[in-house]
Amino acid sequence: MTDFMQLAIEEACIAARKGEVPVGTVIVRGNKVIAKAHNMREKKQNALAHAEVLAIGKACRRLKSWRLDDCVMYVTLEPCAMCMGAAVNARLQKVIIGAKSETDLNHKVEAEQDLRDECGKMLKDFFASKR
Repeated sequence: MTDFMQLAIEEACIAARKGEVPVGTVIVRGNKVIAKAHNMREKKQNALAHAEVLAIGKACRRLKSWRLDDCVMYVTLEPCAMCMGAAVNARLQKVIIGAKSETDLNHKVEAEQDLRDECGKMLKDFFASKR
């Protein structure tokens, strides 16, 4: 297990050398690394370029599936809400973290509802047609 986390640490070191927050991620299937990545938000100027999201994208492309249910993700820092959501949506089997996050959700975004009934009906109809 620590060998995979060590690879994630190496990815975090790459991020740090590039001036990025030092977070690295490795995704493993069985005992084989299928994807690895590090933070690239500054380089890409993209709020979504977290190590976890980038690694999940690479893993999906490599396996030609969005379902990663037989994979484990090793990440050097506890994932933020977005990244943990991506892990859940990718159906990862497990997430193994290094350091615990001290600053998750330090920014608040206002949310409100609009056209609730229409949006809800569209989703219900879609899933009903799939059954």
